[in-house]
Amino acid sequence: MTMPTTREVLIQLDNVGKRFATEDVETHALQNVSLTVDAGEWLAIEGPSGCGKSTLLSILGLLDSPSTGAYRLHGQPVAQLSADDRADARTRKIGFVFQAFNLIADLTVFENVELPLTYRSIGSAERRERVRDALDRVGLGHRGAHYPSQLSGGQQQRAAVARAVAGNPVLLLADEPTGNLDSVNGDAVMSLLAELHRDGATLCMVTHDPKHAMRAERVVRLVDGCVVHER
Repeated sequence: MTMPTTREVLIQLDNVGKRFATEDVETHALQNVSLTVDAGEWLAIEGPSGCGKSTLLSILGLLDSPSTGAYRLHGQPVAQLSADDRADARTRKIGFVFQAFNLIADLTVFENVELPLTYRSIGSAERRERVRDALDRVGLGHRGAHYPSQLSGGQQQRAAVARAVAGNPVLLLADEPTGNLDSVNGDAVMSLLAELHRDGATLCMVTHDPKHAMRAERVVRLVDGCVVHER
């Protein structure tokens, strides 16, 4: 009898909270969030607008820090990382796909995908090879010399996915990756993310679309900064 393969825990959150304070009011964006994400898992985070989804993704991506609780990435307590170590982990371990694409207008598609790799100790020949492979993977190998303004919305998001995966991250974070796309392009991007997941990518995705959330292995629902349901 074949025993099931045990996955490695990649992300562990223990009672994570996030507060934003002004002179007049204190807002609890996250409250007592505890969850784990295994390497190779696809997790969808859903919930109403303002429930804390993007705040949670920012913490997972080391763009923000929790006010309370603990976050461990690959078993390493994130709170113990220096600012330089956090920046290095973001560059080497995490890929980001944003709703607004965040491509630089005056760089070509090839240069946009290559840019994050220039912050790492990767030779120019290997960088070019990685960029070509990433663009081919998303079906944009023939568009490398174009500028973002010359691409459709769906093509821009595929370029953003190529930029995220070119560095071979251990964790891919997608924040409403279909939010600015029509249904046809949105479905195409979701199919691309599903392919990346089948190839072994660990994917945490924020979405407001239940149809897209159902493609994930596991769905966590946030309401008012709290995990209220998991399936």
